[in-house]
This record gives sequence, C-alpha cells and structure tokens, in this order.
Amino acid sequence: MSEKTVGVIGAGVMGTGVAQKLVQHGFQIVLIDLNEGVFERARNEIRNNVRFQAFLAKDKSKAHDPEDIVRRIQFTTSYVPLKNAFFIIENVSERWDAKQAVYPRLDAVCPKETVYAVDTSCFSITRVGALTDRPDRVIGIHFMNPVSMKPTVEMIKGYHTSEQTINIAKDLLARMNMDWVLVNDSPGFVTNRVLMLTVNEAIYLLQEQVATVEQVDEIFRKCFAHKMGPLETADLIGLDTILYSIEVLYESFNDSKYRPCPLLRKMVDAGMLGRKSGRGFYTYKPGV
Repeated sequence: MSEKTVGVIGAGVMGTGVAQKLVQHGFQIVLIDLNEGVFERARNEIRNNVRFQAFLAKDKSKAHDPEDIVRRIQFTTSYVPLKNAFFIIENVSERWDAKQAVYPRLDAVCPKETVYAVDTSCFSITRVGALTDRPDRVIGIHFMNPVSMKPTVEMIKGYHTSEQTINIAKDLLARMNMDWVLVNDSPGFVTNRVLMLTVNEAIYLLQEQVATVEQVDEIFRKCFAHKMGPLETADLIGLDTILYSIEVLYESFNDSKYRPCPLLRKMVDAGMLGRKSGRGFYTYKPGV
C-alpha cells in the first residue's frame, strides 16, 4: 500500500476536479468510472482547468503542464489498481443504488487500512459505512465545485468514524493545501440542509412568477454580497444533483419543507441540467 496512491471513484465533474487537485499536489491517482466514454471528456476538462489556472496565476513559472497532469492519472474501469491505495474518494451519482454498488467492490480489493471518503452532499455517512466491513474507516468529505478553486471542505464524522480516520483525512487535505470544517452526521449535513432549501424555494418563486431568474439572483448578489445567486448556483451544481439531494432530504426527514418544486422536476426531465448540459436557468456556450 502506497501513501501516495489515492483512488477516485466516478469521473464526473466532481471526481475529475478532485483527481486533478490531488495530482497537482503530488499524489498518484487511479480514476475509475464504469463508462469508458466519459474519460475523454474528463481529460479535456482537466486540460481546460489547468490552462485556466495558469492564465490566472501570478507566477507563471509555477503553472502546471496540462498534458503532464493528464498523464499522471490512471483512467480505468477496473477496481484492481486500488489494491495499492491508502485512501479512496467516492464521487458517484447521488443515487443510493449507485452508492450501494461501489463499496462491496472496494472491500474486495482495498487493504483493511484503506480509508473511504464519501464525497456526497446528502447521504448519511453512517448509512454508507454500513455498506462496508470497516465503518470506522469511513468519513464524509464534501468537496465544493469547482474543486480547484474552493479552499475548504465540509468533513463529516459518521457514528463509527474513528479519530485515526479523521486524522488521516485531515492529513490528506493538508497535503492538498485545503482546510476543513468537521461536523457530525446528518443527511445533508450543514451545507445542503440550508442550500437545498434555498435553491428549491428560489425555484418556487420562479414557478409562481414572483420574480425572474435574473431578479432572484440579482437580489442575492447585490443585497447579500453573494458571488452567485441561488439559481446560478443550481446551474453550477447541476439540477439533477439538486433534485436527487432534496429527494434524499425529503425521504430522510419526512418533512414537507423538502418537497421538490415541480418546476425542478420538469427541467430535469427535459434535460435542462445547468452548465453541464448547456442549459438550465441560463444558457451556456460549450466549455463555459
């Protein structure tokens, strides 16, 4: 087992961002997805992100080479290379059936000492830990999008999460030059217990024609100094992820305040998922 090898499960937007960040801080990455077709998109996204970072960098001499970053990531559909990983970050879709399928496969190949970090915005870490033979080595690390530009994560302690596991996770984040806020386990944790309600209510305002998309976001930017309004934020996260997350909260708490807005469901059904599909509450040019 190598303390430099990290497995990243899921090559979507978040998994790709996490893999890139880790490579840029000296880790060896195995990026796994069931669908080989997503890897070329992931490679291109990493190249674009690294170029953008270089454009923003004050010291151009410290900029990373996009092709070097891509070469240092092993893209694979096989879990076998994880036999050398000391840490796993799971980023699959926010669907329980997808989560359930991952952890028995990890247990089959990973050393007993390997820590599993669940990058989820809604599922209980304790519930995920119950899928494994090592619940004490399961922790939540909720990365924010875009990963390369967000310096802090929400870290979540499950019921069985050990202090050793917390310390290993803290050390990994410190090596990534990232900070954390440690909270206790609850569906949605802190960020999405608050954010999903805000976004969902903003969509209700739009559905009820109280305000336009632009007006809702302008109020939050100009009155509260938010960098992005709730509907812009929803487009960045992905409306499908918003819907899945709030459905989990609705199911977990059995509370009507988490009832998904019908307009949100309609937009997801229509394939209007936000930036990643090119259209959500706003329309986006390819690559933006």
